[in-house]
Amino acid sequence: MVKKGSKEERDLVHMFWNKGFAAMRAPASGGATKRPLPDVLAGNSKKYLAIEVKTTKSEIIYIDSSQIDGLNEFCEIFGAEPYIGVKFKNTKWLFLSIETIIKTRGQNYKVDKNLALEKGLDLDEIIGRDRQVKFELS
Repeated sequence: MVKKGSKEERDLVHMFWNKGFAAMRAPASGGATKRPLPDVLAGNSKKYLAIEVKTTKSEIIYIDSSQIDGLNEFCEIFGAEPYIGVKFKNTKWLFLSIETIIKTRGQNYKVDKNLALEKGLDLDEIIGRDRQVKFELS
């Protein structure tokens, strides 16, 4: 799983570079240091993004509250916008603000595929190039 996750992080870094953002991954974020680090950091001198990356083959992703707290702490100090970048099997990258993810009874967080598809933003939206218009089905 770690090998797959690092590949996904590298792919995401390349996507940012292709959009004109400098980007890097923080390998072993959380393991290499006690300080909070996002998985991917990207910026272009106007906008800075810090992303906690989660990929899965299942329909639900669970996130420890300590990861969310660390992401928020890093962003507050660095001046970046925090996002959870999610990639479910057979979907494109989607990015969620922390306010849109669901807190569980155990005070951790979860993102299910339907929530990500409904509330998630694509890469162009978070870098400020595009706005996606979402319609509600009646």
